[in-house]
Amino acid sequence: MANHKSAKKRAKQSVRKLETNRSRKSEVRTAIKRVREAVAKEDKTLAGTLLVHAQSLLSKLAKSSALHKKTGARITSRLTAHVNKL
Repeated sequence: MANHKSAKKRAKQSVRKLETNRSRKSEVRTAIKRVREAVAKEDKTLAGTLLVHAQSLLSKLAKSSALHKKTGARITSRLTAHVNKL
């Protein structure tokens, strides 16, 4: 456990950041799942709108370093390819 003031503060910040990142990652996974469901139903307009939302969330996560930049780009690319096949 942290013994001095700055270490205690850092521990609090770490917990707060963990909770925020966990929430955002969950939101991104849900968005990806919704795009994949729309692709499975072959609903191109719905898949397109959901894809834009998912791309936005992925880029925000990659920018905040909660997700690696190349991982975000790879997922975005694959989702776009699935939607474009419709």
